[in-house]
Amino acid sequence: MQGPPHPPRAEQPVAIKDLALAQRGRTLELTFSLPELAADGERLTKPLEAEILRAVVAAGRTGPTAPSGLSLWKELRVDDLARYKQGEKVVFPLTLSDEEFRQQRGGTFAFGVRTLTRGFRHRAVESDLSNVLQVILVDVSVAVQDLQIRAEEHALALSWSAPAQTLSGGLASNLSAYRIDRSQTGKPGSFQFRGETPGLEYRDAEFEFGHAYYYKVVAVSKQDGSVAESEESATVEITPRDVFPPAVPRGLSAVYTTDAVELIWTANSEPDLAGYNVYRREEGGAAQKINPEILRTPIARDSSVAAGRKYFYRVTALDLANNESPACEEVQVETR
Repeated sequence: MQGPPHPPRAEQPVAIKDLALAQRGRTLELTFSLPELAADGERLTKPLEAEILRAVVAAGRTGPTAPSGLSLWKELRVDDLARYKQGEKVVFPLTLSDEEFRQQRGGTFAFGVRTLTRGFRHRAVESDLSNVLQVILVDVSVAVQDLQIRAEEHALALSWSAPAQTLSGGLASNLSAYRIDRSQTGKPGSFQFRGETPGLEYRDAEFEFGHAYYYKVVAVSKQDGSVAESEESATVEITPRDVFPPAVPRGLSAVYTTDAVELIWTANSEPDLAGYNVYRREEGGAAQKINPEILRTPIARDSSVAAGRKYFYRVTALDLANNESPACEEVQVETR
């Protein structure tokens, strides 16, 4: 294009603003979003790289941490960022060995991140530093053990054992709560937060019979204002089945008219109610179901009775899973 020359565009990425830092067991996990825009407001077109800056101050010592004490710790190239990307976020784990954890527990870790593109002669064009976070490395408990789940009529009841020790072998005395995560596939990255409880039990009322659910529990520890989590428990799966019958029907009454017995009772209120069965017996005999098909409403008419006899009636309720309730209290009617 004919015209005055323009300098090449310097694609300086905008600074990351959502850096998050969490401790899970021996792992410090950094999470952040990669910028899509440059400092000039236009979209980035060049591949991004990232640099992680870090500062560590041992427990009981003082020293510069964030941001003045930060120094370059890790360089993430384009392929590295692709490997650590989970959805829209980059999740980078720093996992300490057993020895490193024992030596550095109680120490302060500070992190910051900046991104960059490559300009003329592969020179780095760096963003400003992200928000800077620091955390005290907490001696968290070992993973939660013995997670068990049982299906109840209105909830999935979870229970587990409290961890007795920390990762360094001490007494787990700084536990504050337990976090429950759930997935419907069990695949990594599919677990979502369900709730938190200070006790050793949790009831999840939002579920459907016949659907598979996967659960994990982590222990949450607090120390010197820092919050950290244990490693995840083993995953436990449950596919709850509806084996819970409706409530026993109430208020059954029977009246003999000219040629039939009319029955009526109070309707059940279960959302999965399918209907009712009516059972009849004669004095000294066994009860038999008299309705060929399930009754959808709480009324029935028995026209197969004979005059001058005594009949005894009971009613049961059924749900959509074909669970049948116990029979209600028997009522007697005499035909004349």
